[in-house]
Amino acid sequence: MRVISGKYKGKKLDGFGIPGTRPTMDRVKESLFGSIQNDIKDSVVLDLFAGTGSLGIEALSNGAKKCFFVDSSSSIERVLKKNLDGIENAYLLAMDYQLALERLKRDNIKFHLVFLDPPYHLNLLNAAIRKIASLDLLARGALIVCEFDSEVPIVDESKFTLKKSKKYGDKNIFIYKFE
Repeated sequence: MRVISGKYKGKKLDGFGIPGTRPTMDRVKESLFGSIQNDIKDSVVLDLFAGTGSLGIEALSNGAKKCFFVDSSSSIERVLKKNLDGIENAYLLAMDYQLALERLKRDNIKFHLVFLDPPYHLNLLNAAIRKIASLDLLARGALIVCEFDSEVPIVDESKFTLKKSKKYGDKNIFIYKFE
């Protein structure tokens, strides 16, 4: 697993094969980043349930201003720290996602791009979307990229527009825009 484009192109990322993770494969990442490339430059990014950090690192590699990586797993934390070595403007919050979101709210952070790829079996996708929305963490026009297998994202259609949906094997990706 490597960074596929930008400043850190070719950087090897550890974490493939760690129990409980599903790193986004290169072909999926390439298609995803092709869809959002015009929204990355100078953005503030949240990689929630970061795992290996592949998506947030890719965003930083392609011009994001900063990225906050959130994951509560201690085994993932070690891998993520190693993957973030040498990456500028990367901030790791090794804690429960709800506590991290509340901390980011206290710090008055507004995100332009959010990656949501929670462990499928925990069904946290909708809870995370509700929490992000309730804490007013999104800048106007922000994108939320949701990766899921069966828990379909439920969003307030008066606030979010589905920009793109794509299926890759058993993985689905929905991209929502915050209006």
